Amino acid sequence: MAFAEHEVLIPRDAMDVYTFLIDGLNLPQWRTGIRSISLASGAARTKGAVYRQTVLGRSGWPVPADFEITEARPGAEVRYQVISGQTRPSGGYYLSTEPAGTRVRFALEYQPKGLLGLMNTGIQRAMKAEVAQLERLKDVLAIASAA
Repeated sequence: MAFAEHEVLIPRDAMDVYTFLIDGLNLPQWRTGIRSISLASGAARTKGAVYRQTVLGRSGWPVPADFEITEARPGAEVRYQVISGQTRPSGGYYLSTEPAGTRVRFALEYQPKGLLGLMNTGIQRAMKAEVAQLERLKDVLAIASAA
């Protein structure tokens, strides 16, 4: 199994951070590699919402990576499952309030099947790079609070 996580402290209220993260349409603001995203079904910003997403694949070509929000606990947690594409990780954002703001942990896990299991090192490296983008979220939300 491949697993990666990263955490940052964002000088914002937990509900502000949660409101930003629960809206899948905000992803391109802080995660690179997203070519397009739209709400495919369900109510936006709620458990059960499905977002149609195209990301830049390892080959450099766009690949589908639609995902469904599987858990939404206001101010505390957003979990999702990728439901299309070659790799289908699950992940989440876990929020906790601290005196200086909100600690956000972004975790991803993936159980490769078949031949993908042979590429576990590459998958692990890609997942680490993905969760490290949480640093960009911190920057985006800091700029938004200054505006």
